[in-house]
Amino acid sequence: MSAARVPRTRAVGDEAKERRREAILAAAKKVFAKKGFHATTIADVAKAAKISYGSIYWYFESKDALFHGLMDSEELALRSHIDTAMGSLKPGTGGEEIFRVGVQATFDFFEADRDAVKLLFRDALVLDGPFDRHLAGIYEGFIGDIESTIEAAQASGHVVRAPARMVAFSVAALVSQLALRRLETDDGVPTSVVADFVVTLLLDGLRPRAEKQKRERTTKP
Repeated sequence: MSAARVPRTRAVGDEAKERRREAILAAAKKVFAKKGFHATTIADVAKAAKISYGSIYWYFESKDALFHGLMDSEELALRSHIDTAMGSLKPGTGGEEIFRVGVQATFDFFEADRDAVKLLFRDALVLDGPFDRHLAGIYEGFIGDIESTIEAAQASGHVVRAPARMVAFSVAALVSQLALRRLETDDGVPTSVVADFVVTLLLDGLRPRAEKQKRERTTKP
């Protein structure tokens, strides 16, 4: 009987540890967003998480490790949010609508969690060394996802021939800079309108001329 209880006890213990780790990350995000990386101390995070100073080190060996863990957590949360939005699309949805939904999901995520914008597009950008490389890895991952979409659109003739990686970088740069701008002002524009603007701007510029002219003819009254 006692042997049978061990896995359950361990599972409960693991769940409790994971909840504590998530609580630390949530507290750290608020503190880092408010004070910035350099001004934040482990003591600040411990106070915000309402745990002892030493408890932080059971989960993260340093402030650097905590910040890296937070970057990973935010990347996972953003990917999950986008995947959920994409999963709601019906089979056979056109490429333009898929692109639009993905862009709006990204803006919606950052609109609802502005601390994430500060973390990924403000603080991480001014840190050097490992943080810069970590952020570059996250950024390249999303660029890779966009690149696959661009390549598919090029293969179907909906996007002009150009280096797909370069196009994907341009898309990611525009989205990230607009998300950063919206920390200061939303210009009175909801995320759905911003997404429409981004998609229209990019696709009108990337769409082959013959297809663009065809669309213009079909949309005229």
